[in-house]
Amino acid sequence: MSQTWHDDEPMPLRLTPGDWLRVGWRGLLLAVLVFGCLGILLLVRLVEAPLWGRRRPLTPFITQFVCRSAFLILGLRYRTEGRVMRGPGAVVANHSSWLDIFALNAAKRIYFVSKAEVRGWPGIGWLARATGTLFIHRNQRQALVQVAQMQERLALGHSLLFFPEGTSTDGRRVLPFKPTLFAAFLEPGLREHLQIQPVTVVYRAPPGADPRVYGWWGDMDFAPHLLATLAARHQGSVTVIYHPPIRVADHADRKQLARLAETTIRRALEAAGVAA
Repeated sequence: MSQTWHDDEPMPLRLTPGDWLRVGWRGLLLAVLVFGCLGILLLVRLVEAPLWGRRRPLTPFITQFVCRSAFLILGLRYRTEGRVMRGPGAVVANHSSWLDIFALNAAKRIYFVSKAEVRGWPGIGWLARATGTLFIHRNQRQALVQVAQMQERLALGHSLLFFPEGTSTDGRRVLPFKPTLFAAFLEPGLREHLQIQPVTVVYRAPPGADPRVYGWWGDMDFAPHLLATLAARHQGSVTVIYHPPIRVADHADRKQLARLAETTIRRALEAAGVAA
């Protein structure tokens, strides 16, 4: 079972009239963007599903458009470094915030691997189901089932993305990677063709702000964090760093794969100068 990461709680939310004005117009634009494009995506799926099933060659482009546009609305500067992996495999990244969904979807066509509870969340759960998220139970007894589900999606040519830390942090550290899900890539017949790309997501707060401002962890509620992000007069930035892919066939086991990916991501976060 994954453990939730805890730290000191961030500063309490205090909004001025000007802040509420930004919440209003940004929130309205985001809602129109997200749910308007969700409607378009569902219409496209009516054609896509009978022709291609779960391969989804069209709808991921809609998801990418939404995620790129969301950063423009928020005023959060977004950039990437490195080269996005081509071909079958997976992306693994450090996990800091709900904003990771936008940051990681914006540059690459991916399918998230998420805890099963997200399926039932209002709003977010609907979006996750519509975009092809693979839901798994964070239960060691179901590890073999989860690995089999991932292998099925990999065989379809999907690029899966999961967070091996198993929980989110304040964005200033990388927790030890759990190796369980890496086992999906070691199946004979798959491992020779798959790669795993480590990705570091770096959030930088605006000048004078709490350096943890974009982190969402522990028992923090989603709504106040969303409001604070929408209300911010000055925004920071997010950089997504794509590291050279790891060829699965070159490594003996899941623990070795997890350790190499973790070390790569941690060193990049430290080099970026935001680590605690």
